[in-house]
Amino acid sequence: MAYASVSSAYRETRIKTASQGQLIVMLYDAVVKQLDKGLELLRPSAGGQNTGTGRAGRGNRKLAPGSIEKIGKNILKAQEIITELMVSLDFDAGGEIARNLFSLYTWFNQELLEANISHDARRILVVRNMVDDLRGAWSEASAKTAAAGMERPLVGVNIAG
Repeated sequence: MAYASVSSAYRETRIKTASQGQLIVMLYDAVVKQLDKGLELLRPSAGGQNTGTGRAGRGNRKLAPGSIEKIGKNILKAQEIITELMVSLDFDAGGEIARNLFSLYTWFNQELLEANISHDARRILVVRNMVDDLRGAWSEASAKTAAAGMERPLVGVNIAG
């Protein structure tokens, strides 16, 4: 129990002291993590729960009801995080980049919706890989701005009380 509270406190501090770029990278990490969990449950070797002989990732396999629910929850969590990324876009400051990201995030959510309905691992994997590519780009940009001293945490620590 103590480990859980220490871990939670560490995570909370990490989030509160993160820069904007680092927060975006954390959100991308969370999307990738959720999609990886869903993909693992879709694999035929995932606990022997998948039955049937259909093509993998094409919705032709029969999944155990418990797997269906878990896969759906993982995909839904990923969609919720992507939606958070969408609503955090600043169209005034971001201009065309923000509009392009909004379109991409909209497409991600649509693909994940369709993938969730059909249990299409291929669609999930495409979104997962694209999010991972974005994560790498944001991580690099965040590191460069931090090294140049241009980025600061969103929330400062008030030591005065």
